[in-house]
Amino acid sequence: RLGHSYSKKIHSLIADYDYELLELAPEKVSDFMTGRKFKAINVTIPYKQTVIPYLDYIDPAAEQIGAVNTVISKGGKLYGYNTDFYGMKAQISFMGLGLAGKKVLILGTGGTSKTSYAAAKSLGAKEIYRVSRRESENILTYSQAMGNHSDANFIINTTPVGMFPNTDASPIDITPFKNLEGIFDAVYNPLRTNFILDGLDRKIPAMGGLYMLTAQAVFAAGKFLDRQFPPDLIDKIYNNIKNETENIVLIGMPSCGKTTVGKLIAEKTGRELVDTDRLVVEKTGKEITEIFAESGEAGFRDIESRVIAQISNKSGLVIATG
Repeated sequence: RLGHSYSKKIHSLIADYDYELLELAPEKVSDFMTGRKFKAINVTIPYKQTVIPYLDYIDPAAEQIGAVNTVISKGGKLYGYNTDFYGMKAQISFMGLGLAGKKVLILGTGGTSKTSYAAAKSLGAKEIYRVSRRESENILTYSQAMGNHSDANFIINTTPVGMFPNTDASPIDITPFKNLEGIFDAVYNPLRTNFILDGLDRKIPAMGGLYMLTAQAVFAAGKFLDRQFPPDLIDKIYNNIKNETENIVLIGMPSCGKTTVGKLIAEKTGRELVDTDRLVVEKTGKEITEIFAESGEAGFRDIESRVIAQISNKSGLVIATG
């Protein structure tokens, strides 16, 4: 599903061309690719390997990786590239992580997993292991990864686990990994998955995939238009999208002015203000005092937690908590 995607917004900030989101069922991919009624496309999961047989030319780097995320239609032929590779390396560099001589675990076995493997290898990682639910040749299970490779230095998640709207899930428990120097999640919505939040709680450098998404889009646009963009464009667009999508959450003691301050911030930023107490009242049809009287604080907190969990799946809000 592409409803969570920021790609259209990102490409609108790169250059002046039409970029549309198109969801295709698996049975529709063949007709779309053979029809060739496009100038250029980005390909997302799970089709980064599916599109390869339809290409007339595949860039050697993409062919070696075994995944394509950028296709150009030119002169009646389709040309395939992997700009995710450059996006992944840009993200790792942006995070200031050094993979040389380190052990890296990559969660997932799809196209982005193959790209991550290639990126980690190019950055000098000493040991790289791909992890899946099922063991196969050169693929570890999660239990094997946790039991035999708990000394890993970096973990990269390329699975959709934790992606909007199923944001409660996490691909792996990082508790056994005592030597972690960084974790990265290819998921970019939410900006910080539970996997990333677990890392940050443990003071481990951790970041979601928005920077990678932005970087690969700039590299893809370079292929679309056959031109180069200034190096600082990635940072500018990333910061624009990040600032626009992050929620501003106000917490504090009762009656300290959260709603009042929230209104001022909303007016200044053009964001929507959400007051969780008001949402609780709307959801239950009861005033806060009634809920406390009938269900006590525990009952109120249960309702409040469910309301906050629901609203936190949205982005670009000012949230005044109760």
